[in-house]
Order: sequence, then C-alpha cells, then structure tokens
Amino acid sequence: METISLLLDGFSVALTPESLMFALIGSILGTLIGALPGLGPANGVAILIPLAFSLGLSATSSLILLTSVYAGAMYGGRISSILLNIPGDEPAMMTCLDGYPMAVKGKAAEALATSAIASFIGSFIATIGLVILAPILARFALSFGPAEYFALFALAFATLGGITGKNQFKTLIAAALGLMIATVGIDISSGVQRFTYDNLHLFEGVDFLIAIVGLFAISELFFFLEAHAGDGLKQVAINKLKLTFKDFLFVLPASLRGAVLGFVAGVLPGAGASLGSFISYTLEKRISDKGTFGTGDPRGVAAPEAGNNGAASGALVPMLTLGVPGSGTTAVLLAMLISLNVNPGPMLFQQNADLVWGVIAALFVGNLVLLLLNIPMVGIFVKLLSIPPKYLMPIVTLIASVGIYSITGSAVDLYFMVGFGVLGYVLRKVEIPLVPVILGMLLGPEMEKNLRHSLVLSDGDWGILFSSGLSIGLWIVAAAGLILPIIVGPMLRARMKRNAPTAD
Repeated sequence: METISLLLDGFSVALTPESLMFALIGSILGTLIGALPGLGPANGVAILIPLAFSLGLSATSSLILLTSVYAGAMYGGRISSILLNIPGDEPAMMTCLDGYPMAVKGKAAEALATSAIASFIGSFIATIGLVILAPILARFALSFGPAEYFALFALAFATLGGITGKNQFKTLIAAALGLMIATVGIDISSGVQRFTYDNLHLFEGVDFLIAIVGLFAISELFFFLEAHAGDGLKQVAINKLKLTFKDFLFVLPASLRGAVLGFVAGVLPGAGASLGSFISYTLEKRISDKGTFGTGDPRGVAAPEAGNNGAASGALVPMLTLGVPGSGTTAVLLAMLISLNVNPGPMLFQQNADLVWGVIAALFVGNLVLLLLNIPMVGIFVKLLSIPPKYLMPIVTLIASVGIYSITGSAVDLYFMVGFGVLGYVLRKVEIPLVPVILGMLLGPEMEKNLRHSLVLSDGDWGILFSSGLSIGLWIVAAAGLILPIIVGPMLRARMKRNAPTAD
C-alpha cells in the first residue's frame, strides 16, 4: 500500500503542466533522434543534457525530459529499421528481420504501428516491474557496507561488455582509461595534486558532462565528416494503415513475452537492450514460427520491440537503487543526476522520494504520450530520414557546444570537449566501447572512497573485501561476468550474425 501511495504522489508531480510539457518535448525529440541511423538513445541523451542544464531545469524536470528522450529514442529506432533495413541502434537490429519484409510487401504502416504498440506494452510492463522491484532492492541495498559497495562497483565493470560484447579485453581497457581520468585533480583525502601538471583547469578534475558530449556527440560528427554523407536516405513508401483489433490480439502474446524477458535482461548488469531484443525474438521464433519468421511476420516485429523497450525501463532499476547503470544510456543519466547533486542509490527513495516517484510516474505518462504520437504522426517523423545529414549534424554540434559553454562559461572546456571527441573517434575506430570510459569516470571516485573506507575500518586488512557472504557473492558474479562472455559470447554473436539483416 505504501508503494501505491508513493506512486500516486508521483503522478501528482508527473501530471503538472510543466512535467507534461517536458515529457511531450522529450518524447518528440527522442523519436526524432532515434529515427536517425547511428545516433541511438545514449547519443540523444548526451546531446540534450547541456540543453537541460542551460535552461536551468530542476532535477525532476531534467530527469523527466531525458528519460522521455530515452524512451522516445527506443521507439524511434524502429523507423529506420523497418523502412531502410538499417537499425537505428544495435537493439533495433532484430526488428529488421521481419519489419523490413513487411514494408517491402506494402505493410510499412502496419509494421510501424505494431512496433509502436509492442514498444508501449514492453515499456508499460517493465515500468510496473520497476515500481515493484526498485523499492525492494533499495531496502536490501541499505545493508551494503563499503566493502560490499566496492565489490558491487567491481561487478559493474566486470559485466560492462555483457554476454554479447565483442571483446571483453577492449571493454576492460576502456574501463581502465575511465578510472585513470577519474583520478585527475586534487585528492580529497590528502590534498595532493594528481596528474594536473600544475594546470589550474585540471585542479577540480575532468567534468564528465564535457567528456560525455565529446565522446558521443562530437565523435559522431567526425564519423559524419569521414563518410561525407551529404544526401538523405530513400525509404520504403508508407501505405494507409489497416491494423485491426484481430491483428492486435495476434501479436499480444509475443509482446507480453518479450516485455517480461526484456525487463529481466535490463535489470541484469551488463545485459542491456540488445540481449533483451535478441532473446525475445529467439524465444518467439521457437514458440510461434511456422515458416513465416523472416518473411514479414508481425510477431517478429512485436517480440524484439517489446524486449528492447522492456530492457530500457529495466535498466533504470540498478541505476536508481544501487547507483550502478544497467545500460549505456542510464550511465549518461547517472552522470546528469550526479551533476545535479542527486546521488542515486538506496537512500534516493528516502531523501528524494518526490523525484524518483515523479520520474517513475512520468514513465507511464511518457509511454502513453509516445503511443498517441507515434501512430498518427509517424509520417512526420519519417520525413526526417529524407533530410540530408549535412544540415542536421551542424545543428547537433551547435546545441552541444552552446550547452557546454552555458554550463561552465569557459572556452577551455570547449577545447576539452573537442579533445574528447577526437578520443572518442579514435576509440570507436579501434572498436573500443565508449560507455566503460564514462562509467569509469563516474564510479571511479566512489570506488576509491569505498576502498579507502574499508581499509580504514579493517586497519589495512584487505581481507575485509571478502569478509561477508554478500561481498563474496558479488565477487563470484563479477568473476562470472568476466568468464561467461568468453564462453557464451561467441556462440550468441554467431547466431545474431546469422540472423542479422543484410543491406538492401
């Protein structure tokens, strides 16, 4: 009953005119960003964080805006998958398998509507799971001491690559790079300068918002310049929508199964929306395939869409309750919260109950807004795909640059942003993931603080890190997170590659 009461209080926050406005703006911007191939939700949120700060939004309004962008980008990723056979981001890859064949058969509108409905079901069920599971996990996390938190952060790094990660070693290199950057600045405990080289601008460390915008947004600009992508993309024409209630009932079981599987995948550290989408499609193919999957079966669209949107909401559970992001996008959201002096973790539900429950309620509202927007307005969103990127990318860069300067008021930070953009470009060229770099910068200071606290309590005895059953369990899961990708990963990636859509 207490949870229901808190959720109702959250709706009183989410249904204010200001919150509804930001949910609507975030949903529209997120869908537009998600529709562009290659950008994805993490880039979308990273690009718009400076905008939220420059507008001086409160923590609640900022989080509602950016979680709406997150949800909208997950919705929008299906547009290019279905119409162009080009996934908007990795989780949308499985949608291409049946979505594009439906579009080729003249059922593009039905495919887009089916994916919108399945996405709504996946997000709605996962948000219910968030309401139920998050308070329980938050109360459990109150029993964590510094040793347990250190083990938890180690687990987060160990599972960063996920089971479907391409190269666990490169993931660890990226995490180590992020941890190294996190040590720059004046040590709070000793007052000693670390890696500042007497540069005044480095005394307070490297601002991770600058790093996020540089690594994601600016590196994307460099890739655009390299590709010389000047022309828009030609997509399949959209027919008049002819979706019936019978068609809805046909895909409902697949959507429900995908939503549950996606939520579980999202809650698991390092699994993420890609795995949620993959296992949802694979299971549905085993259950329902009568030789129609891969040729334009609506269930092949509904299952992965429900799965990846369920995983997106599920990834918020570890971020809000433990302060450990469950996906790349939630890592960016975590950075935004920390910048607003809001510390995600078990105390968040007690110290900032209005914020967390307002955001959870806003997820329900935002997903309904997205459903109402996406079906009648999909033609408008699709037109974005025909706009040449040479006009879009300068706008993205301008928003990022103006936003960063409005936050810090320092031209030097713009140079840092460009520097991180170059670093992001180089890392992506050698296939080193960017999210572990950000996570290392975010969790590095807390990891160091908890390690020091543990050693102080134990008078320098490192055995305290393994002194409780909970910490031992976390270390075992962390070890499994390092080993499983090496064993299971190649098999899963081989199956995903066999099922992957071919460019048309």
